[in-house]
Amino acid sequence: MNAALPPVADSPPPLPPALKSKPGAMRNMFTILLSLCLGLFLVDAVFSLIDDSLIFFFGLHSFSILRDLTSFFAVLMAVGIYVLMGLTPMVPKRLFLPIPLFTLATMLAAFPLAIYCFDRIPEVDVGFSAFQVVLGLMILSWSQGGLKFNWPLVPANRLGVRRSGWRNLSVFVLLNVFVLLPLVTTYLFLCATLAVDHYTGGFMALHPAGFTVQVRKYVRNDGKTIELFPMSHVADAVFYQQVSQTFPTNSIILMEGVTDVNNLLTNKLSYKRMAKSLGLSEQKETFRPVRGERVRADVDVDQFSPATIDILNLITLVHAKVINPETLRQLLQFTPSPQIQDQLFDDLLWKRNQHLVGEIKSHLLLSDNIMVPWGVAHMPGIAKEIMKIGFRLDETHEYMVIRFRRAGNIGNTGKP
Repeated sequence: MNAALPPVADSPPPLPPALKSKPGAMRNMFTILLSLCLGLFLVDAVFSLIDDSLIFFFGLHSFSILRDLTSFFAVLMAVGIYVLMGLTPMVPKRLFLPIPLFTLATMLAAFPLAIYCFDRIPEVDVGFSAFQVVLGLMILSWSQGGLKFNWPLVPANRLGVRRSGWRNLSVFVLLNVFVLLPLVTTYLFLCATLAVDHYTGGFMALHPAGFTVQVRKYVRNDGKTIELFPMSHVADAVFYQQVSQTFPTNSIILMEGVTDVNNLLTNKLSYKRMAKSLGLSEQKETFRPVRGERVRADVDVDQFSPATIDILNLITLVHAKVINPETLRQLLQFTPSPQIQDQLFDDLLWKRNQHLVGEIKSHLLLSDNIMVPWGVAHMPGIAKEIMKIGFRLDETHEYMVIRFRRAGNIGNTGKP
């Protein structure tokens, strides 16, 4: 007689293959993603070094399009990896934090370089690109345990263990919101203040409350005086009123304003729309001195080069008709010459300044007090020219030209 066999306990069913492979698939996806990021960073570094070297040594831009394309995707990838660092500890921060930090650092460094070392940017770019190549190779060496190009560039054993973590995300958000963002914002504001001071020769300044301008009075031993009033095409109405009230009744006011006798400009340039959108006033409509003799002291459009007139016509066209398919087509079709920047500077600043200085010299024979309410960009050059004919700085006054407002607050303007 056979003994009854004991019941056999049912064994648990095997896990579905998909569930078994899910953790491995996640790590494989991250190794591929991080490898692509590192690879793109290296490719962008090499392309940037080639392009910057061609520009610096030979003045060639033949590699720039390909370089710009790879740089665009490299920046996008760096930003994406930086966000992933906050979402999951799987991304090794020691390896990949230098990539977004390098991208941010080069972007931020561009501002002071453009302000103070604009003519040396090509050679600085070569240095940045060379450093990027070295940095990319160092990250690759750390990841591979040596300078090897095995795929994936970032092995799975370099990844973190956990897939998510609230602590990691919380620290990431707090550091970005309360440390990185305020530091970058402060840095950009500081760069903006330096740029305004540098490019206006100190005649304009940027403050947290708004923009101020510095009116400077110059005197000569024979008793003649010249006052330079830095102006803005749009400003608070009170600024224009205050400036007008400072003009002596026996002064000659040399007014700015390019004429167009032969109608070479196809559209008239007006700042009314800008002034209205910003809650400000337009200089042409508001600034009307009632004391002193007003004299037009600017040039006519026909003294500009044809290239400058073409640029002005394009600008006034876009300004008059805003951006539409027709204006966009004309913008895309316009191909300025390589010397257009120098030509614009020569026509719009130097040529007009020289004409104004001639007007100053001739009117000094008729009046002891010359008032010059011209755009702030003209002021540094004019100041240098009048100091050459014996004038020296005597006193300065500051005026608030544009005050930053809170939403719904009109605010007041005047001397700070």
